[in-house]
Amino acid sequence: QVQLVESGGGLVQPGGSLRLSCAASGFTFDYYAIAWFRQAPGKEREGLLCIASSGDSTYYADSVKGRFTISRDNAKNTVYLQMNSLKPEDTAVYYCARHRSSSYCGGALNYGYWGQGTQVTVSS
Repeated sequence: QVQLVESGGGLVQPGGSLRLSCAASGFTFDYYAIAWFRQAPGKEREGLLCIASSGDSTYYADSVKGRFTISRDNAKNTVYLQMNSLKPEDTAVYYCARHRSSSYCGGALNYGYWGQGTQVTVSS
């Protein structure tokens, strides 16, 4: 079955960096688009950015443009989220998700398989 496992979260000071990983199994990894989402306490889940099977990326959230980037290593069945210049408002549980059926990113509502999430806390 489809499995996605996030790792790399933790506590970081404002202005710092973290790299999250999303290890995938149970499907043909290099075919599907993969996206990162986050959910802060009391807020709705927010789509951040996506990477297509081609390696092209799409941003869903303007708030992370210029600070977050996404990449994938098909040999390792892993997608990464590099987060730089972190702010306290980036504090959230971060999730990766697989597109329901496509190699292309499309809209943020098209993701149907989720990991368990990893906590990121930005605080001094």
